[in-house]
Amino acid sequence: MVDSRTGGGAPTVLRMVLGKRLQHLRESAGVTYEQAGRALDVTHATIRRMEKAEVGLKVPYVEKLLRTYGVEEPDELEAFIALAREANQPGWWHRYRDVLPEWFSVFVSLESESQVIRAYEPHYVPGLLQTESYARAVLRAGMPHAPEGEIKRGVALRMERQSVLTRDEDPPLLWAVVDETVLRRQIGGTEVMREQIDHLLQVTERTNVALQVMPFSAGPHPAMYGPFHLFRFPIDELPDVVCSESLVGAVYLDQRDDVSTFLEALDRMSAQAVPVARTRAVLSALRKEF
Repeated sequence: MVDSRTGGGAPTVLRMVLGKRLQHLRESAGVTYEQAGRALDVTHATIRRMEKAEVGLKVPYVEKLLRTYGVEEPDELEAFIALAREANQPGWWHRYRDVLPEWFSVFVSLESESQVIRAYEPHYVPGLLQTESYARAVLRAGMPHAPEGEIKRGVALRMERQSVLTRDEDPPLLWAVVDETVLRRQIGGTEVMREQIDHLLQVTERTNVALQVMPFSAGPHPAMYGPFHLFRFPIDELPDVVCSESLVGAVYLDQRDDVSTFLEALDRMSAQAVPVARTRAVLSALRKEF
């Protein structure tokens, strides 16, 4: 589980990769957490946190751990050190740290490096598919006392996040299931809703966007507890990661049994929801209601 509450900055995907590789090297070398900790003059808990990407990975620490684990070949050492330097660089979202809580920094990092993003959203249009006006209304509803400048920064962050879907190199597949409630609840008024549905009609023409609607008529389904996202990466060391959100933060899960539960729920919902091929017809019909 990725702990989004710890210090040291939100873990980037590269830091997670480096942590996994260090764990593999330690285990292959038969070195315990305690032995690795003694090599760095830190506690065994610090080694665990390094491997889980919960703390920054200082280059001298990484180099000493590599030698402790028997890595001596210069090219291999340099490749690890280069990865450590890159992993410690802040992501583009660091520019929004004034309006970006630590737990959501983790989310944006995972989102930015994903190959596949699957989601269930019972309340709002997913952030990657929102218009500026809709995003502003959503943020204002969630932060009724925030100054206007903070709302504007939040909207700007959300709009910049959306560039992941249109980047030139390997944009991820976004496959989302939304409740019918999402498209019927008026966020920002009829004008905003019309614009939002028009936008969904446009983005669902992209080959890397698959949107399904869970109609009221489908009855109960396996994920009626709340919204969540599942991230899959093009990197062998990284398992799928699930983000389950709450009002004050999020829990990130990467254990196989936990992730499998969410994946099964998504698969079952996708079978119950309106097929992707019919989504545009549903959107067009709902558009007329606004």
